[in-house]
Amino acid sequence: MLALEINNLTKDYTVGFWKKRPVRALNDLNLQVGMGESFGFLGPNGAGKTTTLKILMRLIYPTTGEAKILGCPLDDMQMRARIGYLPEQPYFYDYLTARELLNYCAKIFGLNKAEALKRTDDLLKRVGLFEAADKQLRKYSKGMLQRAGLAQALINDPEVLFLDEPMSGLDPLGRREVRDLIAALRDQGKTVFFSSHVLSDVEALCDRVAIMNKGCLIESGKLSDILKSRTNELEAVVTGIDEATLNELQVFATQIVPAPEGAHVRVQSDKEIEYVLSIVHRAGGRLVSVNPVRESLEDLFVREISENAKVAKQAAS
Repeated sequence: MLALEINNLTKDYTVGFWKKRPVRALNDLNLQVGMGESFGFLGPNGAGKTTTLKILMRLIYPTTGEAKILGCPLDDMQMRARIGYLPEQPYFYDYLTARELLNYCAKIFGLNKAEALKRTDDLLKRVGLFEAADKQLRKYSKGMLQRAGLAQALINDPEVLFLDEPMSGLDPLGRREVRDLIAALRDQGKTVFFSSHVLSDVEALCDRVAIMNKGCLIESGKLSDILKSRTNELEAVVTGIDEATLNELQVFATQIVPAPEGAHVRVQSDKEIEYVLSIVHRAGGRLVSVNPVRESLEDLFVREISENAKVAKQAAS
């Protein structure tokens, strides 16, 4: 069974006052997420990420297409009790405390009083709010509200967790704590589907990712597959060379990054490595290592969005 299955999902909004016109926020999206996966949902602002999550949470309805969570249609109430959701900007009643909020959410899911109290205390400790548990939410910072929102999303011990920008408003320590929490949930066999602009966190946490732009899916797959080397470039790490040798290497190197006692020399293929070896050895230096150039998730993201924008511009002209 799949944790999430999206088929041909499309959403059009009507904009304008006198002359109304449709704007497509989501265009024919197809996506599958397996059980136990940590799945990253990426894209620039306006890509359709939040629209997709709102459709999955039944906050808005699609124009066409359908989706299933845990094999059930989106209006299945029993399925709803098995999932958790953190919106991008969580908002709660200001005069509740975090403890009261979680107890209230626990009662909605049918937990008895003893279970609710234990679960509430455990989650408050887990998200770092135990010391502020009895403070009204109106006195919380944005980062503290984000932690409270994450705790309420976990109150029912969900099988599938949907998180919209879970690191938003958090300081570096808070980001690390939330990242560790998501990793722990993944290790427990939970399915985590989250959108984020923090690509380093996505790269560290996710098994698979999907990249959206202007409502369309432009890349999807395992990180290990889509982050494989996209070129034949190699990077040689060399030491014991002087500035004159660096200048000589620049003739055919695509990039040279100076480093302590040496440099990182990037070349187009293994043929140029022979030149690197001969020049470095002649100068009395040493070749430390040769590695294929691996694309980072940030490199992939920027390149895919840029190429997609270029294609759209050419199609429009």
